[in-house]
Amino acid sequence: MEIRKELILGIIIKKYIDTAKPVSSLEISEDFKVKVSTATIRNEMKELEDCGYIFQPYTSAGRVPTDKGYRYFVDILMRERELNSNEQKALQTELFKMRAQHNRMAKSMAKMISLMSNNLALSGVVDSESVWDFGMSELLKNPEFKEADKVCQVAELLEYIDENIERLSEQARENKIEVFIGKENPLVNAESCSMILSGIQFPSGEKGIIAVVGPKRMRYSKNISLIKYVKKLLGSGFVLFFAIIIF
Repeated sequence: MEIRKELILGIIIKKYIDTAKPVSSLEISEDFKVKVSTATIRNEMKELEDCGYIFQPYTSAGRVPTDKGYRYFVDILMRERELNSNEQKALQTELFKMRAQHNRMAKSMAKMISLMSNNLALSGVVDSESVWDFGMSELLKNPEFKEADKVCQVAELLEYIDENIERLSEQARENKIEVFIGKENPLVNAESCSMILSGIQFPSGEKGIIAVVGPKRMRYSKNISLIKYVKKLLGSGFVLFFAIIIF
């Protein structure tokens, strides 16, 4: 992709993440470092739309990212974000407090990640099929979930999450963080979400899961950093299994 198109796509995604509103050519021009006419930006946006990276949700609106646009952003444009010292300390404290009790550790870490990501978090131990969830109210505050059918999708996802643990464990890669967007999602009825997934093990050898659910416009960089940092803390012999699901 040409550099100017990458800049425009990046601006659209970042603004949409912040506002959940379609982004106009005028808004994009205000963020450009060099002067570019709105007509030129509109032409570039048209080409991005023709290629399937953005779309116009309704007439006279700006543009919003598609799954393909988010995928390009995550794979190519996104910059890594380091957790600040307060975030790191919070995770360290919670992890080491529960390090000897893997069930409570998985539950506690899900709660912390939910609070720090402002999304729904799921956690569990695969072998025992124990599952916990936190942050449903945070998830439903997002404008994407004001429609009743979207609320039902989330409820159905949670209703059958026990049956999805094994499927998540099969998708996990211990040395890699996977990002699933929209229809890529291995979970049933989760086409309107994204999932960031990784895996490690408890000292006992048992596998577990932890998941964060939020809008597809979620803050990928921050949530990936949360997973990376927890993996770093747990890397010395602990195993936990991380999945982030983003609506």
